[in-house]
Amino acid sequence: MPRKSDLLKTPIEHIDITKHNTVPLVDAMSKMAFSARDLARASRIYDLMLADKDCGVILCLAGSLISAGLKRVIYDLVRNNMVDAIVSTGANIVDQDFFEALGYKHYLGTKWVDDKALRATRVDRIYDTFIDEDELGKCDSTISRIADGLEPRPYSSREFLEEMGKFLVKNAKVNDSIVLECFKKKVPIFVPAFSDCSAGFGLLHHQWHNTERQVTIDSAKDFRELVRIKLAAKETGLLMIGGGVPKNFAQDVTVGAEMLGLDTNMHKYAVQITVADERDGALSGSTLREACSWGKVDTVHEQMVFSEATLAFPILAGYAYHKGSWKARKGFKWNALLDDANAPIPAAKV
Repeated sequence: MPRKSDLLKTPIEHIDITKHNTVPLVDAMSKMAFSARDLARASRIYDLMLADKDCGVILCLAGSLISAGLKRVIYDLVRNNMVDAIVSTGANIVDQDFFEALGYKHYLGTKWVDDKALRATRVDRIYDTFIDEDELGKCDSTISRIADGLEPRPYSSREFLEEMGKFLVKNAKVNDSIVLECFKKKVPIFVPAFSDCSAGFGLLHHQWHNTERQVTIDSAKDFRELVRIKLAAKETGLLMIGGGVPKNFAQDVTVGAEMLGLDTNMHKYAVQITVADERDGALSGSTLREACSWGKVDTVHEQMVFSEATLAFPILAGYAYHKGSWKARKGFKWNALLDDANAPIPAAKV
């Protein structure tokens, strides 16, 4: 039986795009074919988003990205005003980024392992990455304590994540936390399926022991807040890593505004990096051109990249970072808009 200390020895190292100028590589790939040229075009579309002063950038995250070594990429995008809102799965934001902000780590592992032995050692496996189950439990408990300290009422996931960011101001053990940096930069984070992660366990504990006065998560309020963002922005661009709920949630805001009788544009720009196939009709692999039929995404500046995220995302992000179009951006600070009780809300038609 392996010991936990033998399994959790070498931490995952997060790639730093500021140290890798991929502009020459992407320019060379633009003269190639297949996925190389797709990735080059996607990189240029992302740079167009950043150069468009009227465009707010929404980053969508699905899959196990932070645990795989991509945390620093996302952190640098937020820190340099290259992202204005995030829509994500809970695992990336809570189980992985917030988890690491508490001082815990993900470790290099292997898929060639006895998973029953891992279970006995209380080590969890994410493909070829290991994580300490007992430390995850401490992350769950922290979420519960944050909820215990809040006014009992319904919160959007964005509001609760702001409270998590506020908690990290005094308690973070690292400086490169996405949740903390988003709090500082007033970048909203939405996790539509908030209970499907460590936050769910923490809120379960909170509600189980507070049967009369509870913090709850209002997913419809998430939708309402993201529609408000879409209405506040002249143009929007989507940078989607993976698919699933974050992809659909961010795309759906145009349909939601239309349903309310409010004027808005389709997302002007859209890039998706995914390994999912479109042929089974599943959402993760559905093309951006298909999304146009729903009124979600325009087809002038859109690009699918069928590639695994740890390969393609650092190349694309490194290209945009070193091109420097982001240097003229100040960021939209949409949390300030959403937190302002007096901010005007467009009236929906009945």
